[in-house]
Amino acid sequence: MLEKFRKTVFMVTYSRDNEKILYLVLKRKMHWSGWEFPKGGIEKNENPFQTVKREIMEETGSRPIKIRKFNFRGRYFYPRKIPSRGDAIGQSFSLYSVEIKFGKIKFDAKEHSDCKWLEFDDAVKKLTFENQKKCLAIVNNKIIEKT
Repeated sequence: MLEKFRKTVFMVTYSRDNEKILYLVLKRKMHWSGWEFPKGGIEKNENPFQTVKREIMEETGSRPIKIRKFNFRGRYFYPRKIPSRGDAIGQSFSLYSVEIKFGKIKFDAKEHSDCKWLEFDDAVKKLTFENQKKCLAIVNNKIIEKT
């Protein structure tokens, strides 16, 4: 049997506020409950970079200032069947970082119920899944390396 994974992008979203780096985490309410950073499925006739720009606008109401692709990929299984995802049994992802302007976030109320800007240590504690914590650490290390 061929396993089918929905292709997605993970977007560790951050902003520079004075000398601090703040990360955006969203409280998920659609399909599961917990904290995550923006992510989304790659649509037909769309490349991952286009997905990043579209999803950041949809999930934050912001335009990206800077987008960076990381050489990190992963996949995970859904804990249960999700009818809106067809025959997909999980998601595969590629990692991006996205800098946006600090401020109020216009999140999609169908998918999320809250959002927070957090420094790295608090963001790691808040995120629900280990794969996202690992992605956050990869991006944070690269940002710190450049400052």
